[in-house]
Parts: sequence; structure tokens; C-alpha cells
Amino acid sequence: MKKRLFIKIANFLLLTGFLSKASIFALSYSDLNTSLSDIFYNFVDENEGQTSFRSLLIPFGGRTESLAGSFTGLCDDVGYLQYNAGAGSIQKESQLALYHNMWIADSKMETLAGTMRFKNIPHLSLGSYISCFYLPFTEYNIFGDRVAGSYYTESVAALNISYNILAGYDFKGLALGATIKSAWRGMPDYTDNNTNAIIAGSGLSQSAIAFMGDVGLMLQFNFLKFYYSRDPNVRIGFSAQNLGVSLTGIGKKLQLDDPLPTVFAAGLSLKFLKPITLTMDYQQPFNLQKPDTYLLPYLASGINFQFTDFLSLLGGFALKGGNPRFCAGFEFEVKKIRFNFNYTLDFTSSFSPLNRVSLSMKLLLGDQGRSIIDKQVDDYYQQGLLYYAEANYEAAIEIWKEALKLNKRFDPAKLGIQSAQYQIDMFEKIRESLLLD
Repeated sequence: MKKRLFIKIANFLLLTGFLSKASIFALSYSDLNTSLSDIFYNFVDENEGQTSFRSLLIPFGGRTESLAGSFTGLCDDVGYLQYNAGAGSIQKESQLALYHNMWIADSKMETLAGTMRFKNIPHLSLGSYISCFYLPFTEYNIFGDRVAGSYYTESVAALNISYNILAGYDFKGLALGATIKSAWRGMPDYTDNNTNAIIAGSGLSQSAIAFMGDVGLMLQFNFLKFYYSRDPNVRIGFSAQNLGVSLTGIGKKLQLDDPLPTVFAAGLSLKFLKPITLTMDYQQPFNLQKPDTYLLPYLASGINFQFTDFLSLLGGFALKGGNPRFCAGFEFEVKKIRFNFNYTLDFTSSFSPLNRVSLSMKLLLGDQGRSIIDKQVDDYYQQGLLYYAEANYEAAIEIWKEALKLNKRFDPAKLGIQSAQYQIDMFEKIRESLLLD
């Protein structure tokens, strides 16, 4: 009996101690929010929140959000579809991805995205995605009774094309691309105040449809690179997103809706050491309907630590208005399936219930044999170097020509051919001069 009583007392003390610590933590977090709100108050944009289809500003989730949206100048996976339309043609392989992003106030976003590379057209890519943002909607009458329940939704469908021009061995080319998008905002039907009956089609008048496009470009090159890799270590990206219009009044006379959240962005990624990638983004919102309206820019930065080929840790910081955002996540790969888990903490986050969590799963579908071709080109080049070292310049030229048949932009083979031909010409001139003597 005494033993049971002791256990109950111990459990009670542990529970109350835990609750006290939890309460202290909650109060501390609340105090921290208040302090940070005071610090970042001057960053609040008085013109913010006047656009429609705000879900276009919500990241798919996963890797892009782990880097706090600092992705315009990196775009090394299918998430490029949301940040830089030109980056599809620099993806290593085809991908298919599923994203789940738990946003705030029970809102969520689901996304299916994919990109395809081609063997016979190695500098072309096609991509597309479908995303849906949804939020539970509940209507109550004057007595507090629940009379209707449904979902507010914003859905987007997009198609992307990208091509990399002037790509070579040293300069990796200029990747250009465009994305066309259409979006639908679905408002649920509401009830009659007198009868509490749902009015069929009443939400349609407040629903909206939008048509827009993105354009983007990406530059890649090597600079202060302290490791060997075919991949460039510097990327610079520029993009314009959500250029278009939104129309409301479906079923009646269509009229211009609030402006879309148009954004002009510039980004940079640096990889001086192989395990560490740094990213930085500058994003300038723009009101197409009122171009003279000034909106404060967004700033973001991120870092990726790649510990092994299959495990990475990511983190990021973004400042959008007066709301600083801290992100942390990890990514791991199992049998060509890449998973990402991310948590974001800002003024809209809460621990109970836990929100601002995103998950992603990407299927890596291969490079359509491009890596095999690259290896064959490398083998031809190495064999040509052996011939060159043996002064067998004709053989070196022939095998380097074979390399160029596989990759006409493989600059080392072109330089090798020029050097070997110079040696042949020089010896021919020497031989002719000896014959004249």
C-alpha cells in the first residue's frame, strides 16, 4: 500500500515538474516572440498582404524550405519549378517528387512535381507540377451552432521548359526557361442567415481563376574550386515569378481581382569546399497593378552540409517583413529515393500542436545514360593523353575526335587536337627545312 502511494506521489511530482518546465518554456518562447517582434517591427511592410493567391509564396516544402527559400541560385532538384524556371536543364537526372507541407492554422499544401531530362537532347528539360493548398472552413450561426463545413482551396498547375545554351567544359552555359501556370481559388458555399440552408453556388462568386508565367536564367562556372568534380561550384540565378492576372466573379461578370504576388529574385550559391554549399537570395515583391507601390524586399540565406553521399544537414534564415524565419532539416537517400524532413520556426509557429513541418520524397529516375556517355568521353580523353605523351599525335587526334562525337562541347579534347596538330605541323616544317638543306 505504501509502495503504491509512493509511486503515485512520485508520478505526480514528475508530472507537475514536467508541466512546470513546459509552462516555463512556453512563457519563455512567448517572451522571446515578444522581444523579437519589437526588434523586427521596423521591417513590417505596410503594403504587405494586398495580393491574391498567397499560397504561391508558400514553399513546396522539403529541401527548398530547409534552406529558408534561398534557392534561386541553387536549384539542384525538382524544387526549381517554384524558384527558377531556367534551372530544369541543369538537373542531373529526371525526378518525381511528393511534398507535404503542414503550414499554420491547420492549413496544408500537397504537391506532386516532376522533371524529365533526355538522352538525345541533353540540354533540354521538361517539368510540371500540381499543388493544392487547403484550409478547413467552418461556418457558425448567431447561436454558435455549426451550420456548414468545407475547405478553402488554392490549386496550381504548371508546365515548364528549359534549355541550356553555350554549355561547355569550363563555362557550363546559360540555362533559360519559362513556366506557364494556371490557378484556381475555391471558396466554399455559405448559408442563408434566415434558414441556415446552404446557398448553392454562393461561394463561386468569390472564387477566382488566375493565369501567369515565370521566366528564369541560370549561369554556372568554376571559381576558387578546391576539389575535383565535373559540377561547377558557382551558380547565379535570376527569375521573375507569377507574372499575370487573377479574375474573380466566376459565373457572373468577370472582373480583375487583387494583384498576384509577383516576385523578382536573384540568387547565388557557392561551393568552395565539396561538403559545404552556401546560398543567398534577394527577392523583391512587385505590384503589377500599382507599379509605384513600394514593397520591402525579402532576404534569405542557407547552408547545406553533405556528410556522405546519402546524408545532408540543412539550415536557413529568412526575413520576410517583420517575421524572421529559422529553418532546419535533414536529407537522406535510400536506393534512389531521397527523403527530407524540415521544421520551420517563426512568429506563426507553435509547438502545440506542432506545425510548420514539411516532408518530401523524391524518386531519382536516372540520367538517361548521360553519365555513361561522360565516362566514355573521359576514357577517350585519357587514352588520347597517353598517345600524346608517346608522341603518337595522329592517334591522339583520332581518339579525341571520337570523344567530340559523343560530346561536341568537350573543350579539353578540342584543345588537345589543336596542340597535337601544332606538334605535327612543327615537325613537318622541321623535316622540310632539313630536306632543303
